[in-house]
Amino acid sequence: MFCVECGREDKIFRDGTCLNCYLKSHTFTKGPKIIELSNCPHCDSFKFKNTWISEHFGDILKKAIKINFQISKELDKVDINSECTEKKEGMICKVYISGFIENEEIIEEHEILVRFDRTVCDVCSKRFGGYHEAIVQIRADNRKLKNKELIDIRATAESLIEDLQAEGNRALFITDIAEEHGGLDFYISEKAAGLAIAKKIQEKYGGEIKQSSKNIGMKDSKQMYRMTYLIRIPSYEKGFFLKIDNSFFQIISFHGNKVKLIDLSKWNETTFDVKSIQKSSILGGEELIKEMILISQTNDEVQVMDQKNYKINIVKKPKQVSFDSKTVKTVKLNDRLFLIPVV
Repeated sequence: MFCVECGREDKIFRDGTCLNCYLKSHTFTKGPKIIELSNCPHCDSFKFKNTWISEHFGDILKKAIKINFQISKELDKVDINSECTEKKEGMICKVYISGFIENEEIIEEHEILVRFDRTVCDVCSKRFGGYHEAIVQIRADNRKLKNKELIDIRATAESLIEDLQAEGNRALFITDIAEEHGGLDFYISEKAAGLAIAKKIQEKYGGEIKQSSKNIGMKDSKQMYRMTYLIRIPSYEKGFFLKIDNSFFQIISFHGNKVKLIDLSKWNETTFDVKSIQKSSILGGEELIKEMILISQTNDEVQVMDQKNYKINIVKKPKQVSFDSKTVKTVKLNDRLFLIPVV
């Protein structure tokens, strides 16, 4: 059939015209030349429908186009794409809106200017204002935290917050970290995250968590409280040697307020609570371990030589194990020599 507009023989689309001629006088999308977006200069989040969200600019632009553009309901399977170039006045974007009408694909192009209103978002405003709902205080019992502990605890807390933020919680942040009284204080924007940090540190280092609250006023007709979570980690650490009653142990790990030990006489693992350990005698840590030369061994004992004074010692094996190395690790506790468990 012939198109009544151009006279060519072609498939008639509508009103006696081919698709090309029909599109010359009909449009299916219409929108403004300028779109304004509020953008936080600190965290790069965008304000959309009065809510700040952290999304890529391309995704935000697509949402803004859907709201600001009139798109004909005749179009099926609508898709929006854009190509943007940064200019002094904003972003110059070519916007392509496509869809199908009667199985024919329609693509319409628009050029728009996206201007940015640089505004500090609600979360950054709170952060810079020192807002926090929780304080997590990390202290060590009867000592200051070691430098490696300070570094590790800080990294543990920051990693946990980053993981929670990655799940979409943009309102969560660490307001401040301060070294206080030989320990660390974390100021956290949300109470639940503060407790999560305290539990994570307790799981890794042991100790007990104490909670307290402070009334900080009203919000939306509700009382607001700031929580303080104090965790006092033990004076002893993983790898320390202890004497409980007449038995000697080495600390393997911490699990909340529980401490896993290994009995050096039998190499059997056992668990004590923190309060029981506090009554024990702390003998020292890894500085007590001495590596000795393995001279010989039987099923029940080993013969070892001190590398400094060449003194020969016979040590009973806690279990019938075979040592393949040329040296073994030992520890002397209250004049008793023990073999360090093979890990």
